[in-house]
Amino acid sequence: MDETDESRRPSLDEFVSRSGIQVSYTEDINDNNEFFGRVRNQLAACQSIDRDIIVLSDWMAARMIRLGWVQKLDRAKIPNVRANLLPSLLTRSYDTENRISIPWQCGLAGLAYNGNVTKELRTVDELLTRPDLKGRVTALSEMRDTMGLLLASNGHDPANFTAAQFDDALNKLRKAVDSGQIRRFTGNDYAPDLAKGDIAACIGWSGDVIQLSSADAKVRFVAPDSGAMLYSDDMLVPNKAAHRGNAEALINYYYEPAVAAKLAAYVNYICPVRGAQAEMEKLDPELAANPLIFPDEALLSRSTMFMALDEQQERQYEAKFQQVIGA
Repeated sequence: MDETDESRRPSLDEFVSRSGIQVSYTEDINDNNEFFGRVRNQLAACQSIDRDIIVLSDWMAARMIRLGWVQKLDRAKIPNVRANLLPSLLTRSYDTENRISIPWQCGLAGLAYNGNVTKELRTVDELLTRPDLKGRVTALSEMRDTMGLLLASNGHDPANFTAAQFDDALNKLRKAVDSGQIRRFTGNDYAPDLAKGDIAACIGWSGDVIQLSSADAKVRFVAPDSGAMLYSDDMLVPNKAAHRGNAEALINYYYEPAVAAKLAAYVNYICPVRGAQAEMEKLDPELAANPLIFPDEALLSRSTMFMALDEQQERQYEAKFQQVIGA
């Protein structure tokens, strides 16, 4: 969410002023699985989790939909979504009608490094084996992002792979853990360490790194030579949410191109709203031309979404991954 130095949130404050709806906003989701563990018992028991909107990564959104723990939205209340959702996001298998899980922001998972403390990084194999990076590397606890990058680095397709190919990539990760190359696995909390140079390089998310780069140009995001992972973080209205109508009003508001541009100018993730790039040109032409916010075909052609998993595959792959990362 966009903030000012006074800890105000301009776009959210404008929504409150225009709608009269009061909003309590918190940032307490560091990791999808961690948050799921906190709320699963309440949701399974059909109890409120005291939230009208939650934002989770696409694969966790798919799980929540599969479990029946989120509400369908009224299309008539979110006309801006129907009009302005990017065409590339219209065919998501877990929400073909685009009325349950609405993209908040999209992004890329790839490599990042701090040029103040290390040299340029181009490949996943460098991250996992370069001697000067030993013990100075973190990777993401999000299985799909980390394993998707490793699958691609082995020449496999993260959107269509076999169990044997997954195990092959997992063995590569295990070697990096056992050798001490990887210091730890993180959620969003890697960013301050990367900015300070406490870690030299990592697997990270494009939006985080663009924000760090605005303060220090030597902190850089890299789409690996083997390709990056593409994902969306989606807005969901959980079951028993008390104010679905208010949530729909907020979702619809953020799909106004001018509002979406203001948000994207701050958060620096890939904007899912058609028309926002033209509005961004009025605010910041440099950001409007940034391919990590408005990707060109060259970058998108090297970016892949992780294969959709059924319930059994999800359990098996997550269990193997969690064992390796020590969770």
